[in-house]
Amino acid sequence: MATLDQKSPNVLLQSLCCRITGKSEAEVAHQFQYAVRVIGSNYAPTIERDEFLVSEKIKKELLKQRREADAALFSELHRKLQTQGVLKHRWSILYLLLSLSEDPRKPSSRVGNYGALFAQALPRDSHSTPFYCTRPQSLALGYGDRSGGLTASVGTSGISSLGVYTLNGPSPTPQSLLAGQPPQSVAQPLGSRLAWALPISSSPSSALAPLTNRLPLGPAAPSTRVVRPRRDGDTGEVSEAALVRDILYVFQGIDGKFIKMSAQENCYKIDSKVLVCKSLKGTSSRLAELGWLHNKVRKYTDARSLDRAFGLVGQSFCASLHQELKEYYRLLSVLHSQLQVEDDQGVTVCTESSLTLRRLLVWMYDPKVRLKTLAALVDFCQGRKGGELASAVHAYGKTGDPQMRALVQHILSLVSHPILNFLYRWIYDGELEDTYHEFFVASDPNVKTDRLWHDKYSLRKSMIPSFITMDQARKVLLIGKSINFLHQVCHDRTPPGKITSASKSTDTPKDAAELLSDLEGAFQEKIDAAYFDTSKYLLNVLNRDYLLLEHLQAMRRYLLLGQGDFIRHLMDLLKPELVRPATTLYQHNLTGILETAVRATNAQFDNAEILKRLDVRLLEVSPGDTGWDVFSLDYHVDGPIATLFTRECMGHYLRVFNFLWRAKRIEYTLTDIWKGQMCNAKLLKTMPELSGVLHQCHILASEMVHFIHQMQYYITFEVLECSWDELWNKVQQAQDLDHIIAAHEVFLDTIISRCLLDNNTRSLLNQLRAIFDQIIEFQNAQDTLYRSALEELTLRLQYEERKQQREEEGQWGVTAEQEEEEKRRIQEFQKSIPNLRSQFRVLTHFYQSIVQQFLVLLMTSTDESLRFLSFRLDFNEHYRSVTSQGQRTTSASFSRSHPRTTTVKHLT
Repeated sequence: MATLDQKSPNVLLQSLCCRITGKSEAEVAHQFQYAVRVIGSNYAPTIERDEFLVSEKIKKELLKQRREADAALFSELHRKLQTQGVLKHRWSILYLLLSLSEDPRKPSSRVGNYGALFAQALPRDSHSTPFYCTRPQSLALGYGDRSGGLTASVGTSGISSLGVYTLNGPSPTPQSLLAGQPPQSVAQPLGSRLAWALPISSSPSSALAPLTNRLPLGPAAPSTRVVRPRRDGDTGEVSEAALVRDILYVFQGIDGKFIKMSAQENCYKIDSKVLVCKSLKGTSSRLAELGWLHNKVRKYTDARSLDRAFGLVGQSFCASLHQELKEYYRLLSVLHSQLQVEDDQGVTVCTESSLTLRRLLVWMYDPKVRLKTLAALVDFCQGRKGGELASAVHAYGKTGDPQMRALVQHILSLVSHPILNFLYRWIYDGELEDTYHEFFVASDPNVKTDRLWHDKYSLRKSMIPSFITMDQARKVLLIGKSINFLHQVCHDRTPPGKITSASKSTDTPKDAAELLSDLEGAFQEKIDAAYFDTSKYLLNVLNRDYLLLEHLQAMRRYLLLGQGDFIRHLMDLLKPELVRPATTLYQHNLTGILETAVRATNAQFDNAEILKRLDVRLLEVSPGDTGWDVFSLDYHVDGPIATLFTRECMGHYLRVFNFLWRAKRIEYTLTDIWKGQMCNAKLLKTMPELSGVLHQCHILASEMVHFIHQMQYYITFEVLECSWDELWNKVQQAQDLDHIIAAHEVFLDTIISRCLLDNNTRSLLNQLRAIFDQIIEFQNAQDTLYRSALEELTLRLQYEERKQQREEEGQWGVTAEQEEEEKRRIQEFQKSIPNLRSQFRVLTHFYQSIVQQFLVLLMTSTDESLRFLSFRLDFNEHYRSVTSQGQRTTSASFSRSHPRTTTVKHLT
């Protein structure tokens, strides 16, 4: 026996056919040829290549079989396999394992389906026509075959009511149209499958073929056929019986002997050469409209049924149209049977039980209305698919006609069935297998895990059915997104069934119809229950396992300077380093200082998980920058918390920290200025010539302290504390992660705008930075003043000490030369005082002018809190009086220099 490698593909394929069907090689010849055509065709199933989805399916199957240990072992082996580069196509291997593990005895199993396919008898034309070109023998929606007959009989009202449909089996002929018929002559139709063999249009020769070749009407009577006599003898006019026979063909879209399709006028017309009574011609034209409507619906279904890109929803729509046409074919089968009985018995047209055009006009009224509805619906749904198609069907059902509304509702139940199946798999399992993009939840497989929550899943708004509100669609999106976020980002292995209890799904279109009838009740309750359970579980995992709220508070304490003792001590430790040029700083030195500050303050009691994320960051260095300009704290985020603290959010935190750090540095500088003034005030009392300059320094420093204190109050309390309180309340009341993210973004936007960091307040920020620069310059000028004053004071004290020491020794205190030199030095120092006074006067002028411009910008701001800030900064109208005084001084100097002009102005 040849080995497996030596066998040809044909032999292997034949062996596979024998194995699946359980027959011998001779018995599977037809199946083998069929399989060869399948393999050689262009059919290729579209399967989403998602390795994670297939692995989750395998684990779910193991859990269903109560093999938890095997599921855990598989998860561990799969994780190890992912870390190794041995296999490049892991998805293919996993999908093969999943397919092989399925039970072939299950009807949903792939192996079982293939076995049933090969076990069926092939069509007669299977050797000449590819399998995807043959007419379907059953509806291609994956619904199971249903047994049973029609629930409502076909009477004079037309097509039966649409209750339970027979898809494959035969149905008995209703007796309402066969009154008085012998039992042995009753025709037994073989179902609607053979009705599909009728083409939409046919040649005249095919129209003249026996009807029994088109619709199976049972065995012919053994008696000799009696030809029905013409109604008008031999006058040449077409009889009503012939028109009735033609009309029955036209009902199926087949050209008759006398009534044919006119391509120019797009309707069925009686040939102009045929002599027909005017009344019969009008009645025939009215009845022929059913053929045109039938062709319109049939053309749409034939074109779309073989279009795989039309999707499951589109195929469901075609299936609903197939069902309606099948009931229509049942009625036509009954009419053909009645006509056949009349021909066999020789019944004339004039009898009460015979078929006439007028009787057909009455009996076909309801079917005509239904076909009109279907044709209009086909026109309205052209070019639509998925949820958009369901919306079109739902919109067409908003009518006052109860029969039309019932018809559209039935079609909608079939159309919405795949959508509701998509929805339940998404909200209960987190699975999204939308191959043809019909569902309103879209997935982007190119998005990485760290952006799963923000970018991977989104709403496809055009596919949201009109019977689902936007709020329901948003909740549906959040439910499935939360399940996938838990599995892929949080690595939570809790089965979805334990997160929320899965309710009954829409297994049949009838279940979908019941659900659609109560969209605001049962459907809304299912969505709400899954939404609350899933969102609550996700927030619990984030808070319990990943300390989401603790990280949020850490941002407030460290990056927004809420931990006061830590920030103050850190500044004290960093001051010697940060006064140096920025190019001389080293990050590891600053990191060590940061750790020292943490250990020396209350920050040491924070969670270790938080403290290890706190770090030092040096910004980009510009020429002339000091350490104060480039130093920044940083907070590392990763994993699930990076969903809340995105890269954009961390950029906002960095901007706010730099602003607050600079403001805190200015406050720290003013504290040093005040300390210097208080310490040197008593020392310099012995130098009365400095009293004016020192007083000027004290006044300017007081203005600056008032300004910075008001700004710090505004930033700390009105901006940070109020915004933080609103954020915390929203976080405590949040129902899902999106609510927390939205509240956090509002919080950041608020502090960015109110801290003058957005584009609308750029001019205010520039003025504020200029004020900060003036304060730094004032500190440098005052330090220079105190340095020179203390040097002079030291020299004077030394002179007095030497003088006193010489007097104690009995000598002259000083010589004339020493006294002259001392006076000359004091005079030189006193001459420098006016220069110092003018320097501080210029600083004061520049500072007050910048503050005035800042106040003007605050007053014209659209933000009410900024306008109130201007009132606090100039509560006693000091800067307004300074402005008025400056204007009067300018006017007076102008008057002195231009007396003539001033006199003329007064005269005018």
